[in-house]
Amino acid sequence: MKKNNLLILIFVLITGCRTADPPKPVGPVPSKSQIAWHQMEFYAFVHFNMNTFTDMEWGYGDESPDLFNPAELDCRQWARVCKEAGMKGIILTAKHHDGFCLWPSQYTEHSVKNSTWKDGKGDVVKELSEACKEYGLKMGLYLSPWDRNHADYGKPEYIIYYRNQLRELLTNYGDIFEFWIDGANGGTGNYGGADEDRKVDRKTYYDWPNTFKIVRELQPDAVIFSDAGPDIRWVGNEQGWANETNWCLLRRDEAWPGWPRYKELRSGHEDGTHWVPAEVDVSIRPGWYYHPSQDDQVKSLNQLLDIYYHSVGRNANLLLNFPVDNRGLIHEKDVEQVLKLAEALKADFAIELAGGKKVTATNTRGNSSQYQASNVNDGNVETYWATENNITNASLVIDLGEPVEFNRFVIQEYIPLGQRVQEFTVEAMVENNWKLLASKTTIGYKRILRLPTVKTFRIRISIIQSKASPLISNIELYNAPD
Repeated sequence: MKKNNLLILIFVLITGCRTADPPKPVGPVPSKSQIAWHQMEFYAFVHFNMNTFTDMEWGYGDESPDLFNPAELDCRQWARVCKEAGMKGIILTAKHHDGFCLWPSQYTEHSVKNSTWKDGKGDVVKELSEACKEYGLKMGLYLSPWDRNHADYGKPEYIIYYRNQLRELLTNYGDIFEFWIDGANGGTGNYGGADEDRKVDRKTYYDWPNTFKIVRELQPDAVIFSDAGPDIRWVGNEQGWANETNWCLLRRDEAWPGWPRYKELRSGHEDGTHWVPAEVDVSIRPGWYYHPSQDDQVKSLNQLLDIYYHSVGRNANLLLNFPVDNRGLIHEKDVEQVLKLAEALKADFAIELAGGKKVTATNTRGNSSQYQASNVNDGNVETYWATENNITNASLVIDLGEPVEFNRFVIQEYIPLGQRVQEFTVEAMVENNWKLLASKTTIGYKRILRLPTVKTFRIRISIIQSKASPLISNIELYNAPD
């Protein structure tokens, strides 16, 4: 210990830099897999299954496998479109509520192995896995807990079946980044010809803790999504937005897949017991599955931009759904709109204006260069500005050196040590007075503000209230075109 102290003293004398104890974590913190998930930000959902060929959203479970026959299926086209759109991965509906499996499962006859497609020798999951690898995308899988085809649904035997299929998917197709669980469970179905209404206790029937152990065992780097996590939560709506106040925290033990208090998921819980950030799932069309009647209802560029800024811009990840059509392709109109979105976002964030500019702070932890104000615009999200432990109200000023126009503001917290900021403001110096541009609440992994265009040579970011000393890792400014 004495030797370490001596080395620190020598370092200080030689460099003139002071050191300070690092901040301690506050509240729940993310796992390594959750941090990797945050960094993905934007990826695709693909709803493609039996419903694509029956023009339905929820199949009943009595559909013939012969109906599944995509004449031009091309998972490479899916991957190419997603890559060009700036997405980082694809999550596929490997089995939806009707129970039809897109892989040749050995545990059921209701799968592609009994379809006319490729004479029963096809495997959509395999083709997508290979396409994702080719285009440098990550793959995720959706396996519906509800199965309107299986005769044992609602009985203990079905849980064995579900887990067997889960093991098939998690062992035969390489790494997955996310396992997706739907909250829709129980109701009417074919159930092997029974044509019954079967209700289940969503909280207990699936024995989720032991089912999740299989995912942890076979895919330790994957995150698990459901209404309640355990890793990623639903955002509580399917319209494409998170609340402006959005905590990555949740009182997880209160919730489960199909939890009725879903509106709380839009903001999370400030006093949450676990790190369970929100994912925004929304379709590029009104429906999740392809319907020819909706070819003229693809979301506009303005709608898609609003969705992006109300999801990624509000501390959530965006999962944008493509209803792959009955040819087996992402429809041309969907491709056109998502590529317009990619082009618009590229223009919005083309030139960063604050990087390397002079930054000062009202307080710096230990007056140490390790936590200095300039860490917020050094281009490295692993460095951060921090204050003393007892300082939870502090400001940063960025001197731009000359008058600059901007209308986009990006700010990030250093989340490995927890989400802290409860309220912050952004101001610009206009005619020698500070003009308030925005007063907001949470930050988290990333917050993006669309602001009126302002011309200024200096901006001030003030942390008004924080759970503990604020840790800000990144601030960026952009001037998006009209």
